Amino acid sequence: MTDETLTIDVVSDVVCPWCYLGEKRLEAALAEDNAPVSVRWRPYQLDPTIPKSGLDRAEYMAKKFGRDGRLKTVHDNLVRLGAEAGIAFAFDKIERSPNTLDAHRLIRWGASAGVQGALVDRLFRAYFTQGRDIGDRAVLIDIASGCGLEADIVAKLLLEGADEDVVRREIAEAQAIGVTGVPFFIFAGRLAVPGAQDVSLLKRAMGQARAAMAENAGAQGPEEEEPTGSDSRPRKIA
Repeated sequence: MTDETLTIDVVSDVVCPWCYLGEKRLEAALAEDNAPVSVRWRPYQLDPTIPKSGLDRAEYMAKKFGRDGRLKTVHDNLVRLGAEAGIAFAFDKIERSPNTLDAHRLIRWGASAGVQGALVDRLFRAYFTQGRDIGDRAVLIDIASGCGLEADIVAKLLLEGADEDVVRREIAEAQAIGVTGVPFFIFAGRLAVPGAQDVSLLKRAMGQARAAMAENAGAQGPEEEEPTGSDSRPRKIA
């Protein structure tokens, strides 16, 4: 990365359909942008209380949304929005609501191998369009292998509990800066966009972040460091 590279941190959970929609909208925004960008995927768990073995999704969702048709309304809206973004949501194929801690560990390892974005996309696709149980370690190992990671190494790391505490700490850090829902986009560490916003708003956020980066670079001398304030929360623009 160069000093001109815009860093975009995306706080998300891979069982969040709005995060999948946000991923595709960010892809569309980046496709219209020629400047250097680095996208980093950050962990969040919508429900960390789900057991490692997961839960029956029909029962789990009924407890959350009831049986009065609200869930169908939400799903129908997501299917429509997803189709516009190139996502074929297939909620009827999903049988398990998984605990996503292991999936976030895998995403973390993917960063060091340069395949983090590919892993995130495959996890979203596996869950929302194929109905695969992404809490099942065999499924995670298969997805990892498909992205070029060594299956044996991933299996060993999952078994040993590698980076579980690190991922939990990152989630706590996200909550500490005000993340209460996902997706949550942070541009250049200073501008925040909560929710699966439209492509136009994401493009505007990128432009504002780059302008702030340029202004900051011009205001500082070569030996100066940006002062650290007491509040490290990025400023929301949406």
